[in-house]
Amino acid sequence: MARDIPVPIGVRAQEVMVGLLGRLPDRVRSAMAGPEIVVDGETLAVDARLLIRSLGDKKSALVVENSPELSRAALERNAPMLRAGRRPTQAVTVSEVCLKGGQNALGATLYEPASCPGTSGALVFFHGGGWVIGSRAGYDHVGRFLAEHSGHRVLSVDYRLAPEDPFPAAVDDALAAFDDTVSRAEEFSIDPDRIVVGGDSAGATLAAVTARRAAGRKRGPVPAGQWLLYPATDLATRHSSRDTYGKGFLLTDNDILWFQDHYLPSGVDRTDPHVSVLYGEVAPDTPPAHLVTAGFDPLRDEGESYADRLRSEGVPVTAVREADLPHGFLPFVHLGPRFNQAVTASAHALRRMLG
Repeated sequence: MARDIPVPIGVRAQEVMVGLLGRLPDRVRSAMAGPEIVVDGETLAVDARLLIRSLGDKKSALVVENSPELSRAALERNAPMLRAGRRPTQAVTVSEVCLKGGQNALGATLYEPASCPGTSGALVFFHGGGWVIGSRAGYDHVGRFLAEHSGHRVLSVDYRLAPEDPFPAAVDDALAAFDDTVSRAEEFSIDPDRIVVGGDSAGATLAAVTARRAAGRKRGPVPAGQWLLYPATDLATRHSSRDTYGKGFLLTDNDILWFQDHYLPSGVDRTDPHVSVLYGEVAPDTPPAHLVTAGFDPLRDEGESYADRLRSEGVPVTAVREADLPHGFLPFVHLGPRFNQAVTASAHALRRMLG
């Protein structure tokens, strides 16, 4: 059974301070967040303004010295702050498992809420991080939250990262992990007909590609649904939201280019639907989608274009825009009431998808 990793005292102090910020009165938090930020008539949420202001003059919140290794280390080092403000919840049993990947075994964490002692549906979850950074360990608080608030099992999966393992390693791992989950559904107390694939950011892209690949093949299981938070769906074309929100809102245009260049080998066709799900044929049995975009996100327009594309092909889609939030809000679930509200709504949508 997984245990919380001990956190150094200095980091723990920062974690406590961040947690306290989320509990201050709204007027105090608003004053600390600085002037309102309004773009195209939408006002950035106080939670997001506080977070962005805490970063100061950093050129990027994600990329450190153009180094994948340093960027990964910084993200993992800051992970304890993301669970700041987490309140005691009902019991969620956590266990480590191995799944079959595209080439090698993949580490995965199974979260089982006390509310589903018998067979349940499940979310096969892929973390964000631009296919280069991030880990299921860094998303542990997310897995716990989604299991509790959806009332179903969550299987959070690590996958191979670029540039060490560039495309198509991650997409192959994602499909293999889904297939292995279905084949071992009885072992995990999961209903094989109620398995949804999902994730956020790059993980949502992997989930969307997995759903499309599974639906397009002649044999093999198909997910019951796809739960997609602010996915990258078009790596070939620059959409207008990249210009409007490409600087100053956590994920920058330079970050996007950096992640793509590390993920995609030279010469890869960026309109390949395994890269950009906005392209290619949509199979008739493509599963229903719950697709959430963020208003202050450079990826907003391509995500909403994908929702429109699925609808045009007859795929049931529920599309939600969290208009006052930036890209990447899922891991911030414990950093303020607005983040929590948005993630809770998405978890409840997942509950409905899983039945």
